Amino acid sequence: MDRRLQNRILILLVLAGVFASFLVWLIGRKPAAKISAMMPTRENLVSSISSNGKVEPISPYVMRAQLDTFVKKIYVTEGQTVKRGQLLMELNVKEAAAQLAETRAKLLRAQDDLKAARAGGKADEAAKIAADLAKAEAERDRLQRDHDALARMAAEQAATKEDLAANAQALVNAKAEVTRLLAVKQEFDRQARLDAERGELQVQQILSEMATLEDKVNDGRIVAPVDGTLYSLPVRSNDYVKVGDLLAEMADLHKVRVRAFIDEPDLGALEVGEPVIITWDALPNRSWEGTTEIIPKQVVPHLTRSVGELLCSVNNDKLELLPNINVNVRINSREHKNVLAVPRGAVAYEGGHRYVFVVKPSQLGVGKSTLEKREIQVGIADATSYEVVSGLREGEMVALPGDTDLHDGMTVQVVNTNAA
Repeated sequence: MDRRLQNRILILLVLAGVFASFLVWLIGRKPAAKISAMMPTRENLVSSISSNGKVEPISPYVMRAQLDTFVKKIYVTEGQTVKRGQLLMELNVKEAAAQLAETRAKLLRAQDDLKAARAGGKADEAAKIAADLAKAEAERDRLQRDHDALARMAAEQAATKEDLAANAQALVNAKAEVTRLLAVKQEFDRQARLDAERGELQVQQILSEMATLEDKVNDGRIVAPVDGTLYSLPVRSNDYVKVGDLLAEMADLHKVRVRAFIDEPDLGALEVGEPVIITWDALPNRSWEGTTEIIPKQVVPHLTRSVGELLCSVNNDKLELLPNINVNVRINSREHKNVLAVPRGAVAYEGGHRYVFVVKPSQLGVGKSTLEKREIQVGIADATSYEVVSGLREGEMVALPGDTDLHDGMTVQVVNTNAA
């Protein structure tokens, strides 16, 4: 090779080295955030969703005060197992009981008046009117017979006209008396019908009033509607209660429901019939098994989270889980073996999509790298990892969250590759 050409090549190589050094120096001037990163690994994953929840009775019975009064006596304690029909407490219904006794007496009087009205009025008044009318009719009939006889005798000149005239006047008076007494009887009968109608309404009114008072008296005895556990008893003897105030709550607690609050990103993995494990901090060595029953149909705010409310049926044979306590919920569903997995912390969620930040090494091979925001498709998940279905290849490095907010195109320096 010509020596002159060799010298030119050598000069070009030196210049390229100088230029590369300048680029390295220039790039090194850009600040780079220090991050931790890791490569996805192959794992056996059991799909698991962990969250919190609250225990609820499946068929609760709530007893409330039906009148304003005082609690007279309580016969049970909170947490006690009771039988159907067992007396739980008594309320003070003395005033209602006195009103009921008075109303019953009023009913007897009203029923007597109604019976008399239906029989045609008061018996003594009805008998007097009937007797007076019968007597007047008899007198009229007698005078009518006398009038007919005197008329024949007067025609034969056996009776005087004065006798006939006197009899005729007496007959007119007798007929007028009969007419008057008939009117009295009709008015008496009409009044008796009105009294019967009013009496029927009065009896119905009193019966309705009695039923209300009987309900009040009966409402003073609070009994268990079913066999179960009395899990809430917020009142004490001599407490004053108003209509609608809570007196007691009970249910059969051998099987309870847990309302689990599942974060929005995990809702898609839920199915009916998946096994559920419940734990309670108050009994750390115990766990309860159940199954998912009703999958959430909407997302609702819960404290600072957006959650779906999953309902789970849980066995509680020993009656250890109490209504309204807060519990831990773990839902296990499917198992996938030897899948590519990344830590949950490395996966971000935004607008219904999941993504990671892939660490792209510098093409110059220097120590600084660039982040690429890349959407991934995930499969099942356990408490620590997501299965990666697509969007990430084995061997690519993924940034882990830290003190610095990550974003697409960010210059970083990987200082720790052991965190997972």
